[in-house]
Amino acid sequence: MPSSFVHLRVHSAYSLAESTLRLKQLAALATGDSQPALAITDTNNMFGALEFSQTMLGADVQPIIGLECLLGDDRGSGEVVLLAQTEAGYATLCRLNSQALLSVEGGDDPVIPVQSLVDAGEGVILLTGGCENGFVGRAAADGQTSLVTDRLAALSAALPGCVYIELQRHGLAAEQRAEPILLDAALETGLPLVATNDCRFERRDMEVPHDVLVCIGNGRKLAEEDRRRFSAEHYFKSADEMTNLFADVPEAIRNTMVIAQRCSVMAEKRDPILPPFEAESGLAEQDELRRQSEVGLEERLQRHVFVSEMDQVARDEAATPYRERLSYELGVINQMGFPGYFLIVADFIQWAKRQGIPVGPGRGSGAGSVVAWALSITDLDPLRWGLLFERFLD
Repeated sequence: MPSSFVHLRVHSAYSLAESTLRLKQLAALATGDSQPALAITDTNNMFGALEFSQTMLGADVQPIIGLECLLGDDRGSGEVVLLAQTEAGYATLCRLNSQALLSVEGGDDPVIPVQSLVDAGEGVILLTGGCENGFVGRAAADGQTSLVTDRLAALSAALPGCVYIELQRHGLAAEQRAEPILLDAALETGLPLVATNDCRFERRDMEVPHDVLVCIGNGRKLAEEDRRRFSAEHYFKSADEMTNLFADVPEAIRNTMVIAQRCSVMAEKRDPILPPFEAESGLAEQDELRRQSEVGLEERLQRHVFVSEMDQVARDEAATPYRERLSYELGVINQMGFPGYFLIVADFIQWAKRQGIPVGPGRGSGAGSVVAWALSITDLDPLRWGLLFERFLD
């Protein structure tokens, strides 16, 4: 029989230097405990969504796509978990995460404004963050009951019917201070409770190796006191362990199943979606690629193939194999639907070279393309060196 608990806050190895849990390992842990579903909630990224979905599906475990992120208002920020209920919710998570990452300088923590949730629409479930760094949990741990009330009201208004007050029990003092306030808030607001365990390693005895990993990721030493730490309780607990841990609030366990039943979306394999290249000339992609390639090839011939002693006949003879190869390559590229791809790559490579940004001469099979050479993507003459376009095509 399936267990009656689902883990809704799980960090995989895609949370770099934060978790040792690989996706196949997570599938084995879930099936070994008869857990019918599992969520992935990596820190500020959804890199593992596709692989996670396919891996869980192969193990007959329902995948739940989520994200642990920082949510912010005018009084600060804190962690929450966002879970995708529907295809629209999955797209919302992708958009919010991308916008947050693009809005900060490198090294700074990306923060999603609460207002962005208002604009998100349906399809997203939010867990309020019961940990010491949680958006609501930290305020509760600090005894800021009015801030807890205000934030829960704002979240409920942004995502009506989709907000759960999160409880965590890793044995941390901050969690113990926060829990009475969170329970009172649930009674006052009518918002449902949900129990989570912040899973970051497989077993309790993996605490030290995981601690070493976190130190490596943060450039810290084990002996340092003022560094990020996780307790031995941040392991993948069984359903029975979680049920016993929250025996006094059974609804928090039951609601993990409710949330799993509300979520019905997964990342699916799809063909590449290439953005269109809008040429200043107004030409279609195929025509623009041919125009740029022909102009670029003539410039290459002038600089690298023709010599001053050549008359026009000799130049035409030298240019013929290049022009024939260009025509052949363009036919194949257009037939495969990749003219826009070549134009986009050429655009940023040419821009980088104009800005004095170092760009290599080309590596691997890409140097076998006359079109790439004509567009200045590569700097190696494929015909001079006998390089095959077919190898690049493969």
